[in-house]
Amino acid sequence: MTDPGPSPAAAESEIPQQLPTPPSPERERVPQPPPPTGRARAGLLITLILGSLTALPALSMDMYLPALPDVGAVYGSPAAQVQLTLTACLLGLAVGQLVIGPMSDRFGRRRPLLVGMAGYVLASAACALAPGIQSLTAFRLVQGVAGAAGIVIARAVVRDLFDGLAMARFFSTLMLISGAAPILAPVLGGQVLRFTDWRGVFLILAGFGLVLTLVTAWRLPETLPPARRHSGGVTDALRTMRGLFADRAFTGYLLVGSFGFAALFAYVSASPFVIQEIYGASPQTFSLLFMVNSIGLVATGQINGKLLVGRVSLDRVIAVGLGLILLSAGALLLMTTGVFGDVGLVPVSAGLFTLMSAMALVLPNANSQGLMRTPHAAGSASALLGTSQFLVGAIASPLVGVAGEDTAVPMALVQLVCALVAIGCFAALCRPGRGRRRARA
Repeated sequence: MTDPGPSPAAAESEIPQQLPTPPSPERERVPQPPPPTGRARAGLLITLILGSLTALPALSMDMYLPALPDVGAVYGSPAAQVQLTLTACLLGLAVGQLVIGPMSDRFGRRRPLLVGMAGYVLASAACALAPGIQSLTAFRLVQGVAGAAGIVIARAVVRDLFDGLAMARFFSTLMLISGAAPILAPVLGGQVLRFTDWRGVFLILAGFGLVLTLVTAWRLPETLPPARRHSGGVTDALRTMRGLFADRAFTGYLLVGSFGFAALFAYVSASPFVIQEIYGASPQTFSLLFMVNSIGLVATGQINGKLLVGRVSLDRVIAVGLGLILLSAGALLLMTTGVFGDVGLVPVSAGLFTLMSAMALVLPNANSQGLMRTPHAAGSASALLGTSQFLVGAIASPLVGVAGEDTAVPMALVQLVCALVAIGCFAALCRPGRGRRRARA
């Protein structure tokens, strides 16, 4: 891989902006007004739409979490097989982003987004009608592929509208909105289970997807003009992605975000069984604890966007977040292995709260640092970032259940390994502080 030069921490103001495409003679006859900049392009409704699109994967998974034990009971399936329905959704999100991201660079943002959202509605309805665990797993895969359009194109739209620190701040704003999904989804899912079964959860997801599709078609404009689109096919897309991977720092931020997300998803996948089966909590108590953890994620995201971005280098914030994740995962491993005796639910919940909150210091800033290096291929870069995150998360998901439903040790161990790998990639590939050392020299 080639060395891109100064570190992204120092390059936030040095990365050259994409040069505008020279207008054709036909366009020169009709002067075009300059496009608005920054937040002028992102009103409140557009912000809500983008936030809802980025929240779609979390909503699709978290609202379903309280029902996981019931799904296993209905189909007579073990926990590991039920968790594969989460893995299938994650794999779909990974593959879908890899396909839809480059498509949005070629055809614009709106058309691939609307097609994907329509597919999400149909797949969610099919999940509600699934006759067996195998068909449910297959429909969840399709649901993930279609729902990938929302998250990958929302990130690309943000890259179209913002640059530099403004993009990092806007990602934190989106976290305020998308963070409402993990806050509300398990609570809503737990309440839905009072009146219906898990199939009703998927019907609600289909209804939400339909409303979001209609609002998106009505109000979200096209943000990638034809002059900036890629005209090549699959070969051109692969060449673009190969060029992105050749950027050492971009690859580093991609891996940091991926293994950070995997640590988070190990919690998402294992927590219904850990909290309900091991510690005996009800679905409603689980939903409440999940909500508290998600509030920590959202609150820390706002601290990041409002107080830290622009005052502290993004690399330093990422380093602090990775350190907190490492400490939390280590503490959880010690507690779940019985080093401190039978600690109960409260200390374990405190460790999970710290781990979840620290994610808000890592994920948005790693995505911002990666996208800042790719103004020429925002869709492809967004696809690689998202695909890597969901692919590594999909691998981590079944690992947390390999020892059965009676121990939380695999969850903590997976989180600790992911934290260590993320820190190694950050230090070796992103090389934080290198630009500051060169400046002093």
